[in-house]
Amino acid sequence: METITIAIGAGALVLGVLLGKFLLGGSGTKIKEAEAEKERLLKDAQATAEQTKKDKMLEAKEHFIKLKSEFEEESSRKKNQIITNENKVKQREGNLNKQIEQNKQIESEALELKEKLSTQLEIMKNRKDEYEKLKDQQINILEKVSNISADDAKEQLVETLKDEARTEATAHIKEIVEEARMTATKEAKKVVIESVQRTATEHAIENCVSIFNIESDDIKGKIIGREGRNIRALEAATGVEIIVDDTPEAIIISGFDPVRREITRLSLHRLVQDGRIHPARIEEIVAKTTKNIEEEIVELGERTIIDLGIHGLHPELIRMVGRMRFRSSYGQNLLQHSRETANLCATMAAELGLNTKLAKRAGLLHDIGKVWTEEPDKPHAIVGMELAMKYKENPEVCNAIGAHHDEVDMTSIISPMVQACDAISGSRPGARREVIEQYIKRLKDLENLALGFDGVNKCYAIQAGRELRVMVDAENVSDKESSDLSFNISQKIEKDMQYPGQIKVTVIRETRAIAFAK
Repeated sequence: METITIAIGAGALVLGVLLGKFLLGGSGTKIKEAEAEKERLLKDAQATAEQTKKDKMLEAKEHFIKLKSEFEEESSRKKNQIITNENKVKQREGNLNKQIEQNKQIESEALELKEKLSTQLEIMKNRKDEYEKLKDQQINILEKVSNISADDAKEQLVETLKDEARTEATAHIKEIVEEARMTATKEAKKVVIESVQRTATEHAIENCVSIFNIESDDIKGKIIGREGRNIRALEAATGVEIIVDDTPEAIIISGFDPVRREITRLSLHRLVQDGRIHPARIEEIVAKTTKNIEEEIVELGERTIIDLGIHGLHPELIRMVGRMRFRSSYGQNLLQHSRETANLCATMAAELGLNTKLAKRAGLLHDIGKVWTEEPDKPHAIVGMELAMKYKENPEVCNAIGAHHDEVDMTSIISPMVQACDAISGSRPGARREVIEQYIKRLKDLENLALGFDGVNKCYAIQAGRELRVMVDAENVSDKESSDLSFNISQKIEKDMQYPGQIKVTVIRETRAIAFAK
């Protein structure tokens, strides 16, 4: 429309010019020429306006068709999405119905089994009553035949047995007295040691959670990272569960292995100080922290043996003593328990006139097998004895380690003393908590089960044992094999382990391409 208006305006302008010339010139010929020119210009303007109008109409029509097509495509896409979501909902409803049917069937079977057990118990009760009646009948018959009551028969039998016992006892009295005189000192010491087990004092315990304090809650966002990538990388590298909740200025580190928790805590401390928090940096810091923890373990072992005055211990045994700091036994810190046992052994040996250094050495090393993870099928006492023999410890120390739970026979007086001191340290009220030890053992068994499969590099039990996170070698395990592996591990867990609820098995296959620019 603007173009038509412009064309009409141009025509009017031309017409005005021509009229001006006419008025100025006053010629009739010029008037006719002006009118002809006016007609021509008007026709041209109208034609131009008409063509412009058609072009605009065509352009508007094409734009409308384009918008209509886009609208139809968007509508079709949303319609397909709605159909897909409806199918998913129907599938979930079907699975839920199947689960409900299975639960009903299980309840029905349980009721049938309960009824059968009730019937069996009733039958057993009736049979027991019948047996008692038959027994009374037999006793009555015997009393009538022998003309003696059951009580009189018991008294006669007891008297006869007493006479026989006196005769045999008289024959062995002299032998027993002679043997007692020979072993009196040893037996007296054993009695003294066993009597000390009555001692009990309060003792603190540790749990499976560490707290990492932060200065501001803004740091939580950096630790979580975009879409949680930082916290996932940290959990994958350390094998613990990191809980970032509404707790002000604190992050909770949860895991059954104290070494992993300590590595995570120190790594978080370094990352927050550095400020650069991303997956590559996280893996680098965790690797450095792990190395530093190993050095700290050795330092702890050396400090412990210096404090106890023990010399000549093999470096590998020193390292295992340090690892006790990050291990618990029924909720009791293993290093503290071993140090306490060593001091008790030394005190008791001094009172009994025995070798205090040897007793202290045996007390410190008696639970060394608990930190050795390469032979989980053997009792820790046997593993500890074999390690002590491997690193040339005194035979009396080796026997005390192996015999403190009666796995082997005791061959020296130090062995029962270590057993008694171990019981003293562990029997204090609140010192141990068997539920935690069973829980930790179940999680370790869960990890070892998954590590037994080919292609598995690392395995972490998290979420209090409700999830098993398995890292596989991308070169040896394909995506299809990863799916099969998660199924096989879940079947193995169902077959070999007992656990409450359900366990989620997550297999992670990650491919990395690394190159160096030189």
